[in-house]
Amino acid sequence: MRILAVGDLIGESGLKKAQEVVERIRREENIDFIIVNGENVAEGMGINQKYFNAILSMGTNVVTMGNHTWAKKDIFTFIEHEQLIRPANYTEGVPGKGYVICKCNNKKIAVVNLIGRTEMGVLSENPFVIGRKLIEELKENVDIIIVDFHAEASAEKVAMGNYLDGIATIVYGTHTHVQTADDRILPEGTAYITDIGMTGPKNSVIGMDVKASLKRFVTTLPERYKMADGECIFNGCIFDINDETCQVENITRLYL
Repeated sequence: MRILAVGDLIGESGLKKAQEVVERIRREENIDFIIVNGENVAEGMGINQKYFNAILSMGTNVVTMGNHTWAKKDIFTFIEHEQLIRPANYTEGVPGKGYVICKCNNKKIAVVNLIGRTEMGVLSENPFVIGRKLIEELKENVDIIIVDFHAEASAEKVAMGNYLDGIATIVYGTHTHVQTADDRILPEGTAYITDIGMTGPKNSVIGMDVKASLKRFVTTLPERYKMADGECIFNGCIFDINDETCQVENITRLYL
């Protein structure tokens, strides 16, 4: 089985880039299952019904979210959609679900969304405690478990990968929008990468306009973020899973 995980879509331009290349990748690379992080697709913050539908139209199986889950108010009209998940360690009782179980090639695949707490500015429960408990429960009923850990700190992501080593099939990071070169199979068999990157404007500050971003950093004065223009990049990873052992045998980083 081959699974494609697509890095954070940044705005409409990032969505268009994904639409341009995902079908080709699926065809040429024999992709069986697609996961897309969509929490930045609506003007850089959040997701709306229009863009959610567009992501699904690419053949996406699961859309994951993050710290901007609630940024667009119409999220509440489709948050319960079976192909959409938000972080499982959000406060108990909020709308939506933190994981989904799908069937693909006679396998049951659980996709779990978690959010970090280090420098994230989001109220959430401990992702290590919630994540481990949830995955321990899921592993009795599924063949493959994939975790999108939406977190700021590399150390928190690396720690999560090691904490879930041997019980999750794949742990990959999102949120920082810069693809890391540390893809590897951990000692107990879990495939790991700190961040799969972003799909959005190349000449930008993680998708945002360079001038607006620099003003904030250089002067410390408030400046409204806006989307960057121009050529886009596509980031993601392909995970090759052995159909007999259900473990990842190879990781291919994509930077197009």
